[in-house]
Amino acid sequence: MESAPPIREIFDRLLAAYGPQGWWPAETAFEVIVGAVLVQNTRWENVERAIAGIKSAGVLDPHALHRLSAEELQELIRPAGVFRVKAKRLAAVLTYLVEEHNGDTASLAQTPSGQLRRELLALHGVGPETADSILLYAAEHPSFVIDAYTRRVLERHGWAEPTASYDQLQRLFETALPRDAPLFNEYHALIVEVGKRHCRRTPKCEGCPLECLLPDSRPAN
Repeated sequence: MESAPPIREIFDRLLAAYGPQGWWPAETAFEVIVGAVLVQNTRWENVERAIAGIKSAGVLDPHALHRLSAEELQELIRPAGVFRVKAKRLAAVLTYLVEEHNGDTASLAQTPSGQLRRELLALHGVGPETADSILLYAAEHPSFVIDAYTRRVLERHGWAEPTASYDQLQRLFETALPRDAPLFNEYHALIVEVGKRHCRRTPKCEGCPLECLLPDSRPAN
């Protein structure tokens, strides 16, 4: 049986160790949306390369990107990997943004959270993590993002079962914290940081701010 995670203590320890993260690294809400789609199953460095290419081509704009052919879009996002698959997913999001919001991210942000999440999840290739990343980082709605790092931290510390669903893990945070977008933003960014530094596929627990919270003070594989 898993134990309840000390949600506030986790945040306080990570913030004390790493400080504010200033995440998501993007200049505009639209850039966040593009990055949220492209980051699926790849390293952020690859996404940065793809976005840099889009900027160099002068099409980091909803309407301009939407007007590209499938082949042109694929070539631009090639550095992000599985570019044909991701081009279809990005095209679906672009079509939604242009047709439903005239390419205006402010209009997107004004959509009620529940409605916006349902609409995003209905798009081709958009799962809960991508939808919540857009909600939180582009639209500034309080929707906690659960990624592979979050799941790994929770499981290794005995706070979640491997069979726990995305929604179950999300509720752990959303029921324990004020519904505050900047707080959710910072918390998720800190989890990403501890995941990159310590809670890797092969754990590196020594010196981790959460090491003392392991159930037996030993790394869990």
